[in-house]
This record gives sequence, structure tokens and C-alpha cells, in this order.
Amino acid sequence: MNMTLPDDLEQRVQYAVELFMEGYGCCQSVVVAFADIYDLEPDVAKRVAAGFGGGVGRLRMMCGAVSGLVVLAGLEAGQTEGTDRQGKAACYQLVQQLIERSKEQNGSVICAELLGIKGAVPAGNFMPDERNAEYYRKRPCAAKVECAARIYAEYLCQKRQEAAEKA
Repeated sequence: MNMTLPDDLEQRVQYAVELFMEGYGCCQSVVVAFADIYDLEPDVAKRVAAGFGGGVGRLRMMCGAVSGLVVLAGLEAGQTEGTDRQGKAACYQLVQQLIERSKEQNGSVICAELLGIKGAVPAGNFMPDERNAEYYRKRPCAAKVECAARIYAEYLCQKRQEAAEKA
């Protein structure tokens, strides 16, 4: 899609990258950048998203930035009644659309693949790497955070346009 974003949404994309560069995890950075839209306090958003870092608990499974998209989709379209199958379906549809966009743009949504890690990642290695110039130089994570935040901002922009056309 790659649309020109309004300033308010472009600022959210840049804010997500800033958060990552301040040391927050990929998921935290994406979720916090949009949390206020859903009346979610930044500290609560950081806690909710914290465990998804490093591809879920540093296990290098689904990319944290992509997990951020999943959290935001739940805030946007998640059902609140257990028996609401249509609500679940709407949320799952949004999740699948957002993940597919990320996969199209990045080639994968798996943290290990995005980092070029071969083989299984052992459990028990939970200490995050030190954030220094070398870390930021060799990792694609800031770009993945920007990509995920942009995908979500584009979704919101499209939603705004559709609402304006209906009005």
C-alpha cells in the first residue's frame, strides 16, 4: 500500500522507532506508539507488551514488532464476549491482514529468520543483549519496528478515509 500518512500518524511511526532506540522491546515500541488511541496508559502498554520481546521471551519466535500488531488488532477489534464468534472472526481477519502485510514487506514474521539465526534457539537464554552501537548497527529491529508501526498507521489512515467517505 505505502501511502502518504497524515502528520499525526507519521509521528506515531517515528515515536515507535524512538522508543526502540531508548531500549524498549519491539512489541513495546509498536504498542506504546498507539496506546493512547485505546485509552491505554503507557506503563500498562509497556507491561502488556513486555513479554513479547525477542520473539516472545527471547525465544526468537514471532517478531516482537509483529506481536505489537497483534496486540493493537486486539485493542482495535477484539471481542469481549466469549461466545461472539463474529467478533472473534473480525479480530482474526484484521490480525491476518496485518501479519500478511508484514510478511510481504519483510519476507518473514519469525524473529530468528529476520535476524539470520540458524537452528533452534535454546530456552534459558533470557538475558537481553546490551543495547550499544554494535547492537543497533547489526540488527534490523529498528526497521522492523518502523515497518510494523507504518503498517498499523496505514490501516488507521485507510479506516479514517473509509469513515469519511461514508459520512
